[in-house]
Amino acid sequence: MIELDNVTKSYGDRRVVDSLSLTVDAGALCVLLGSSGCGKSTTLRMINRLIPIDSGSIRVGGEDVTRVPAEALRRRIGYAIQSIGLFPHWTVEDNIATVPRLLKWRWAKVRERVTELLELFRLDPETYRRKYPHQLSGGEQQRVGVARALAADPEALLMDEPFAAVDPITRDALQAELAHIHRATGKTIVFVTHDIEEALRLATVIAIMDRGRIVQLGTPLDILEHPANDFVRDFVGHQGLGLKLLSVRKIADRLRRAESAEGEPLSLDASLGEALSAMTARRTDRLPVSDAEGRRVGIIALGDLVR
Repeated sequence: MIELDNVTKSYGDRRVVDSLSLTVDAGALCVLLGSSGCGKSTTLRMINRLIPIDSGSIRVGGEDVTRVPAEALRRRIGYAIQSIGLFPHWTVEDNIATVPRLLKWRWAKVRERVTELLELFRLDPETYRRKYPHQLSGGEQQRVGVARALAADPEALLMDEPFAAVDPITRDALQAELAHIHRATGKTIVFVTHDIEEALRLATVIAIMDRGRIVQLGTPLDILEHPANDFVRDFVGHQGLGLKLLSVRKIADRLRRAESAEGEPLSLDASLGEALSAMTARRTDRLPVSDAEGRRVGIIALGDLVR
């Protein structure tokens, strides 16, 4: 759990973060969402003490971060940023192993952890462990950067617009990868973005910020259906609201269990937006649905998308 209590940060006369309070439950993926200059990146960096707070308190796992040596704290909290920051003359394995080596892990344990993380990020260990950063694509570098942040099994992961610099196709793949990693590890993640679509896709909870304050905190569906004020309503956008709602609602909520259909099944936890896309591509108005074990459990029909 990460707790911020009345946290304030100013630069000269400008208050960047203004009496901000936020609790991120263990296992949540909390997205700090807002326009440039709203204080979201400053908030993130105060959690791992890259920026000192002026007043208030921040606790990670119940412990006040100011009472933990900064170096020890940063080894407990993974950190991934847009510019990646891989060491260019180190191999992928050496980059991922940075923090475990500082913690003096046995080499066999380090190597096992590198293998585990490469497999988790769907990078073949024997192909990638000896490569250098310049031999990787932008998306592969980002995967390695996040793997490095997770290497020492940190309590939490902080991510500051990590996918902003890659092309749309790679970004889509990385978002899917992060969602997979979050499900697989159950890590507490705080993720900064200004992209509403990215927030809706990834978050279990969204904190919308404006001028250093949180103006609404809620699930993606809460924020789309019940915006707290005009600022939130304008930020999430009137245009395309229906498609945004489809992107956050799940097939599981509209499943017809007693019926069957032909074709490749969709996953029970896929979104209604994905169902609409699949129906359009396959020219059908009903598709089969399977659970996590691959068992067919019912169908989703076109009429269910707007029910």
